[in-house]
Amino acid sequence: MARQGVIIVVSAPSGTGKSTIINWLMGHGELNLAFSISCTSRKPRGTERDGVEYFFVSPEEFRRRAEAGEFIEYEEVYRDRFYGTLKSQVDTMLAAGQNVVLDIDVKGAGNVKRAYGDRALTLFILPPSIETLRRRLEARATDTPEVIDQRIARAEFEMTFAPKFDCVVVNDRLEQAEEEALRIVKAFVDGARTA
Repeated sequence: MARQGVIIVVSAPSGTGKSTIINWLMGHGELNLAFSISCTSRKPRGTERDGVEYFFVSPEEFRRRAEAGEFIEYEEVYRDRFYGTLKSQVDTMLAAGQNVVLDIDVKGAGNVKRAYGDRALTLFILPPSIETLRRRLEARATDTPEVIDQRIARAEFEMTFAPKFDCVVVNDRLEQAEEEALRIVKAFVDGARTA
């Protein structure tokens, strides 16, 4: 029987470098990582395509699927704007032996851990400090000061969940954070291969 894959959940406050670290990990073919595409009720932006960046559905369809128990985790971020992880997609990827990467929030990470137990690794990326995070968000120059304040408040809340994660990586220097994340993920994947 073919080996089942495992799940790597990565969570972090906005501006911590999570996407950069995930993309770097995805480039390591020996890990056999596959990124899970989330489902959302928002409209596609720019060149986004259904089934590539997201699975796009209406708010009504999202609610119907949520009530039917089709999501491992989901959240209504704003009124009628939902994001969630489809259980069927993750289970199909796992059955194919792929190691599934989820980029989700702290509450979703807890739901995945409860659902999959030891088959899921939860990894939290921390900024070195709130002040550093604020500087990074300001340097991106993509948000208004009000939005940055909201992101900082959310980051402070999310950081209280860090002790609940299996592993925590502080992204002070990106190269070191990437290497540490790789070491953690590789050990988890290798451990699953020998189990």
